[in-house]
Amino acid sequence: MDETVTRTETTRGVSLPVLTAMVVGSMVGAGVFSLPRNFAQATGVLGAVVAWVIAGVGMLMLAFVFQTLAVRKPDLNAGVYAYAKEGFGQYPGFFSAFGYWASACVGNVTYWVLIKSTIGLVVPVFGEGATIVAVVVSTAGVWAFHFMILRGVREAARINQIVTVAKLLPILLFVVIVAVALRADVFGANLLGDPGSSAGSLFGQVRATMLVTVFVFLGVEGASVYSRYARERADVGRATVLGFLAVLALFASVSILSYGVLPKGEMSGLRQPSMGGVLESVVGAWGAGLIGVGLIVSVLGAYLAWTLMAAEVLFVAAKDADMPAFLARENQRSTPVAALVMTSALITAVLFITLFSDDAFTFTLELTSALSLIPYLLAAGYALRLALSGETYDRTPAGRGKDLTIAALATFYTAFLIVAAGLKFLLLSCIVYAPGTILFVLTRRERGLRPFSRAELVLFIIVTAGAVLGVTALITGRITI
Repeated sequence: MDETVTRTETTRGVSLPVLTAMVVGSMVGAGVFSLPRNFAQATGVLGAVVAWVIAGVGMLMLAFVFQTLAVRKPDLNAGVYAYAKEGFGQYPGFFSAFGYWASACVGNVTYWVLIKSTIGLVVPVFGEGATIVAVVVSTAGVWAFHFMILRGVREAARINQIVTVAKLLPILLFVVIVAVALRADVFGANLLGDPGSSAGSLFGQVRATMLVTVFVFLGVEGASVYSRYARERADVGRATVLGFLAVLALFASVSILSYGVLPKGEMSGLRQPSMGGVLESVVGAWGAGLIGVGLIVSVLGAYLAWTLMAAEVLFVAAKDADMPAFLARENQRSTPVAALVMTSALITAVLFITLFSDDAFTFTLELTSALSLIPYLLAAGYALRLALSGETYDRTPAGRGKDLTIAALATFYTAFLIVAAGLKFLLLSCIVYAPGTILFVLTRRERGLRPFSRAELVLFIIVTAGAVLGVTALITGRITI
């Protein structure tokens, strides 16, 4: 592509359909293909409906938060990171940027593990996706994507739009076939989950699905991360909400309709991707093959979207002097090359760590969810702070009460998720955050500033203590990966 085309596209920006496709592409990845088994292991139809209502409302509030912040703070790019920094200061802002970036990288490892596990059904040497051969092949894939993205962010965004359409087709076909094949007697038998379930046990069932719903909804902020590319600023918020609602309907349909095809006990024992087992029970072996192909396309598309977002967060943070200056380097096609190298390097490192994990897919899924919760909480907290203080509402006061309610619900929901996730995941997050602080210290030294304020030093000590406890727990076996 020549310079004239590049300048023209930069002027035009990315359109609403492309931004929406990036939101959908970010969320529709590995998670949707594992929903039938994950939900069947935790609950029945009633619990699944309650879980999706809670997750849907909570994540919709978070989507509205990103929509509101995109409009009220149009000067803040790379959404999640920028909002945390503006609302709570340099070090918490760094935490948000680094945690969000690390979450994206670990999530990408999840994709490679699931791809190789799927291929392992016909090529045993790949096993469950964490054998030496699987890791080596996955590493080659990581760097193949790396060099493709170097050709330009906008070209990669267009590829993601095409892949998003391609990967949705088998999922939509699954929903249609399973809806037609639904048996009322099987659906009714799965209604309460376990015999004798009470309201208390129902709450426990719903809580058991929370990390699953967090994982499948990661990426709801996708459009805000690319806000600097948007053709119109308002499109950032529209793309976020449109993409979320479409994905919520899809995810809920996949999980709930599956209860009408197989008994809960049988569905909970399916091998992942469990969508393939459900469809195979209806149409035969070709159903599992179709879902397998759809999974590979879907996961590769999500991998592309998340790699773009991860590099973008590091790049914008470096441009704002909140990450070391070398991460702000771009190539001739405006691709953040240094941030991309660091992203691909971390993905590769975590891939090799999975060789020592008993369950690589679960380990990376849990760590991805844990790392994402702090950035989400800080973004929701910033929206709540704006509504409470009245900042930006002096110019456009309309809707302050609504924004306050939405931000409060989003903040409560994300805080609840951290508590529901438990101490284990908080300690694992500290193990990642503490050494990452080295980048923060390097950045402060580049600017000739002292590393920490008093409050920031206290936060650093707490995080470091959490990391020490986490490492100790791993060594003693109290926490396993």
